[in-house]
Formats: sequence, C-alpha cells, structure tokens
Amino acid sequence: MRPTQAPIGLLLAQTAKAVSRAFDDALAEAGGSLPTWLVLMSLMRDGPLGHGELAERVGVQGPTLTHHLDGLEQRGLVRRDRPPGNRRSQLVSLTEPGTAMFHRLRQAAQAHDGRLRQGLAAEDLERLRGLLARLSANVSPSPQEDPTDDR
Repeated sequence: MRPTQAPIGLLLAQTAKAVSRAFDDALAEAGGSLPTWLVLMSLMRDGPLGHGELAERVGVQGPTLTHHLDGLEQRGLVRRDRPPGNRRSQLVSLTEPGTAMFHRLRQAAQAHDGRLRQGLAAEDLERLRGLLARLSANVSPSPQEDPTDDR
C-alpha cells in the first residue's frame, strides 16, 4: 500500500532545512553567519567568557570555536585577553564593532522570526511549541528506559 501523505519526520526535516537556510541567508545579508550570531549573542548576554564556557554555550567543540574566534578577531568583532597570572586561559569579549554587529544580526534575526510568525495567531504558536516539544520527547529516550536494552 502506497502512503498517501509524507511522513511527519520527513516534513519536519524539510521544513527545518528550509527555515535554517532562510535564517542563514538573513544573517549573511546582515554581514554575519549563524556561528557569528551565536558567539556574539552569548558574549552580549553573559559578558566576557572563557573558551570552554563559550564553546559550551555555542554548542561546538573547542577547535571549532577557535576557528570561528580567529575570524571574528581578524574582523575586529571580538578580543581575546589573558587574565593576569594565567597564561593558559583566555577571556573572549566583544569590541565596539562586535556590539554593532550583534545589533545588526539581532535585527535580521527578529525580522526572520517575524516572517516565520506571519499568519500565525498566539494560540497557533503556543500549540506549535507544544507539538515540537512532544516530537522531541517522542524521539528522546525516557529517563527510565535504557536505549541499549533490546528487550
């Protein structure tokens, strides 16, 4: 029997990909990228951070963060300083141009979010949040289950 509708997982994956591409395009038009946005947003919200803490907040590994920070530092958006008496760690902070870039990217992110919300009532958005949470829970192992148990 042939399916009459696409599976929900496929529709969700396709939608997520389209939304992600549109967001990437919006950030690029504003002069940034998703990694730039995530780093600048973390620094704007939390102030100067060490590499490990920033990597955790951005959701990347240390070497990947270093690569992004190298580019951001070359563009003058962030500064890396060593705390006195500690040659091993570095604190990353925003520069004035980095703060200005954050505000440009925030405007792009807000415009993108507004575009996504077009035609959706507050109740629609609340229901969507609940449905997305339910889908996430459906694919996550429950705390009581052992995902390696083959019973």
